[in-house]
Amino acid sequence: MATRKHRWPKTQDGIEDAALHILEWLAEQGVNATLRVDADRLAEDRPAWTFAASGGPLPHGIRADGATPDQCLSMALAELRTAGINVPY
Repeated sequence: MATRKHRWPKTQDGIEDAALHILEWLAEQGVNATLRVDADRLAEDRPAWTFAASGGPLPHGIRADGATPDQCLSMALAELRTAGINVPY
């Protein structure tokens, strides 16, 4: 098993603290969304976190990848805004 440096970084009021609220809010808007981590990409030191969303008011599916949950969700929120969905975070 690969070991990660700084595996559990603590950020003050980081976006990952709101991840479940964001997913729930999206579901309430009719958007199917998921946040996942890929063990193979993690072991290969590639961006292992993926956010994907589709349906509801989204004109097309979106995907965002990142090395950390915070980075992934930040990129996902930017993609959602571009698609016309302003998540109240």
